[in-house]
Amino acid sequence: MKRLSLRLSLCIAIVLLAAPSAYVQAAQPDSVRTLFSSGTFSSGGFGGPVLKLTTMMDNTSLLVGGRGAWVINKTLAIGGGGYGLVTPRLLKAGATSDLDTNMNLGYGGGEIEVIFMSDDVIHVSAMTLIGAGAVSTNTRARRFEDGEWDWDHSTISSDVFFVIEPQVNIEVNLTEWFRVAAGASYRFVNGVDTRVGTTTIGNSDLSGLSGVLTFKFGLY
Repeated sequence: MKRLSLRLSLCIAIVLLAAPSAYVQAAQPDSVRTLFSSGTFSSGGFGGPVLKLTTMMDNTSLLVGGRGAWVINKTLAIGGGGYGLVTPRLLKAGATSDLDTNMNLGYGGGEIEVIFMSDDVIHVSAMTLIGAGAVSTNTRARRFEDGEWDWDHSTISSDVFFVIEPQVNIEVNLTEWFRVAAGASYRFVNGVDTRVGTTTIGNSDLSGLSGVLTFKFGLY
């Protein structure tokens, strides 16, 4: 009987000694940070203009557009954007019988961005655009009709393409509602195979590296 009481007392003592340690471990915060940690949830959004300096057809080109997104827990941005070529490329002489032959381009799609430590003044993000676009070539000729000169525009070719564009950014929080991001992206284009006179436009002519400047207006 004494042995049973001794064993029971020893078990109770072990349980009492282990209980505080187990409580401390349970009370410690989760060391793994997750998108929805501790059941918290916040959301916001932003929108703003985007400038992309790139090369197309061996010429420096400027794309202008905009993007917007819904931001979850200041970390994950889900949205979209669209961009258009504002410096139409003048094709090389001999492409057609008309020397004034331009190439125009635009594309857009869905975008997903992961923002790291967005509360820091300077932080980084990584994103990808997946979408589609179109490229066309046209000429213009000056004609005299009805007693006056006018420009006559004519489309030579048009083609659609698939595009995927990964991008990395360094972002600066200027205010709580205004951020500026500078980054670099690479545009992968697939599906273009157009011939305009003596000029061929292919995927490699429209793919390339871009320097990107983004202005974000919004709270998140």
